[in-house]
Amino acid sequence: MVSDHALGRPSRTYRKYQIFTVVALWSVYLRLGNRNGPPFARRISAFFAKYLTPWHSMVLTMLYMYLMRNFSTIVGLEPREPLAGKYNHDYFRATWVAMALDAGFWKAMWLRPKWVRDLVSMGATMYYLVCPEQADEYVRKMRSGGNVDIDHMRVSWNKGKTPYIKLMSWLVRPRYCMRRAPVRGRIERPEGSKDKEPIDFWLYYDDSPKTLKRHNKIILDIPGGGFVAMDPRCHDDKLLSWAGKSGLPVVALNYKKAPEHPFPYAVNECYQAYLQIVRTKGRCIGLSGETMPKIVVSGDSAGGNLAAALILKILHSSPSNFYDDPHRNTRLTIPLPEALIMIYPALDMNITSFMRPEDVALMNKPEYRKENKNFIRRKSEQIRRLAPKTPHGSDDDEHSPPSHSPARSDRTVRPPPEDATLPNNNGSVIAPKTNAPKALRTQVKMSSMITHIQDRVLPPELLRAMILLYIGPQDAPTFSTNYLLSPLLAPENLLARFPKVYMLCGESDPLVDDTVLFAGRLRQAKRQKWQHRVELGLEKDVPFDPKEVCEFYLIEGVSHGFLQFVSVYHPGWDYIDQCRRWMMGAFHAADLRDLEPLSEPPTPTPAPNGIEEEEEDYFTPHYRHHSRTPSGTLNPDSLSDTDDRPLELAPLKRITGDADAPKPSRRKKGKTATQRARMEYLSGRRSPVATRSEMKRIASEADLMGRRMEELTSGLWGNKLGMQEEEEGEEGDG
Repeated sequence: MVSDHALGRPSRTYRKYQIFTVVALWSVYLRLGNRNGPPFARRISAFFAKYLTPWHSMVLTMLYMYLMRNFSTIVGLEPREPLAGKYNHDYFRATWVAMALDAGFWKAMWLRPKWVRDLVSMGATMYYLVCPEQADEYVRKMRSGGNVDIDHMRVSWNKGKTPYIKLMSWLVRPRYCMRRAPVRGRIERPEGSKDKEPIDFWLYYDDSPKTLKRHNKIILDIPGGGFVAMDPRCHDDKLLSWAGKSGLPVVALNYKKAPEHPFPYAVNECYQAYLQIVRTKGRCIGLSGETMPKIVVSGDSAGGNLAAALILKILHSSPSNFYDDPHRNTRLTIPLPEALIMIYPALDMNITSFMRPEDVALMNKPEYRKENKNFIRRKSEQIRRLAPKTPHGSDDDEHSPPSHSPARSDRTVRPPPEDATLPNNNGSVIAPKTNAPKALRTQVKMSSMITHIQDRVLPPELLRAMILLYIGPQDAPTFSTNYLLSPLLAPENLLARFPKVYMLCGESDPLVDDTVLFAGRLRQAKRQKWQHRVELGLEKDVPFDPKEVCEFYLIEGVSHGFLQFVSVYHPGWDYIDQCRRWMMGAFHAADLRDLEPLSEPPTPTPAPNGIEEEEEDYFTPHYRHHSRTPSGTLNPDSLSDTDDRPLELAPLKRITGDADAPKPSRRKKGKTATQRARMEYLSGRRSPVATRSEMKRIASEADLMGRRMEELTSGLWGNKLGMQEEEEGEEGDG
């Protein structure tokens, strides 16, 4: 062990022995040795003893140690803080506070009982707030060493429910936030569901249950937490603000977490909760049930993934997308929410290093390039930082079409430029010699996941662990086609039917590419649908406004999770209120739409026995019809099989070229023009989903992939400490 330490492989156990040995030897020497030190130091010690008291000696010693520790900073030898230029000042300070909290809570996470653990956690946090460098080093070593498992993740992200942190958050919370305590409730599962356990939710409403019955608008929030932690009470700042300032009921779903309930359990649970709210017209959460409520769905981080998957599951052509209305004795399709609001969502579970060429082309489209200008510029700055002294071409030159001179200038004779290539007598081209450096230009764009690989809030180690725990050991989904797992891969025939989408994300977030690319794909799908309707004479030929389809905002100098620590990052309150304004705007637009006369015939209700394809018109949704019992109700067996099976998108052919240009469709015998247009729209042939090849297991005795994944997943499941803490928290909240 000693030789290992001396040869450069330090051992923590030996380091402890070394420290204890040094302290013990000096303690014995001070007790048995001369008070004035060894012979050569006694005269100096006696001289200073005339002027310095023991208190002076102690203070001077500590001051000397402080100066030596910061000597590199004083003389300018300390390197620049690597992430200081990445974040703005307020967010950077908030990340240091979050690091101190994580280090403090991880230090005391194994103590019992709970009140002792909470006290020690706060004491350790105060120490790390005074010594932030030690907190940063401790957290960095824990994350990079593979020591973070499910228990560490839940202790870190559920710390907002600690009584002391809840008290501090309440003290700094604005007065307009809801002051009533949220109420816990349960939604029964739909009839025919395989899962019988009710769905938990928290109701945030700042008035009495009597006034709740008169509401016809609901904010349905799906909170984030990496799919593994954080119930709605960890998001109190956001939810209390929305409920208090809007006056509307906010329903926050407490869906089951992985790894105990892996994918697609949470997707099905959120879908069934939405389905029950629609079927009961809000009675399951306390509304009167007289009218169909208007719903706005929101979600942050992992909740944004589940919110987008919820919309896709509603739009998917499955038998479960109908519900029985007992008052009208008919079957209706599930209505979409009025809007979808996603805050720094995780929309792609397939982590890549470089962006695909079609994704870069989508961001650089002329109609979106102005809006994405700053985002594209920061992508191009990555190569500039690597070679700052080399000249670079401008971003506009890389994607601008070649300019053509007027016809008159073609007849003008001009001398060739100095750097032009000239033919020699043999007909070959001679390039002139020049000492000027060539411009460094690259079309390769790094993904945000690799660009922000050193992120302080969402490092790749945590993201990798979340994905592995969410998928679980049972399922091996196809990352390139499963759009319930990665909503970014949804086909365009589903994206074209999305409600209006609002997205908010930090520009330095590792997940920012998901926001920009999803907005681009959504706008592209909506534009194609608008062009089809214009060609068929169903839409006025007016300019297409992308912001009527999707609005997204990128916040400069901010990374992930900025709404989770608004107590120390005060600009977060403005972004919370921005989301509330989006919600109220969506409800206001829905009210105006109800007052307008119908400009199109309503969607026909599908007959119980199904409709023949020849009798359908352009407006009829293309659904598969399922069996019904003799009594006229839905067959439970036909519902459960579809609800609990993950969706897989068949590999689709990639379309190259300009996706916005209308393409002529092939004529088929026996089909009218409207039926051909509708089949082309619903076929999904325009979806640019990549048909990536699956990674195969290496056929060797070493089994490289098996050992690699075993190493990554061996320590993630922990010892179920997180489950015990959640059970304790639920008992306390109840």
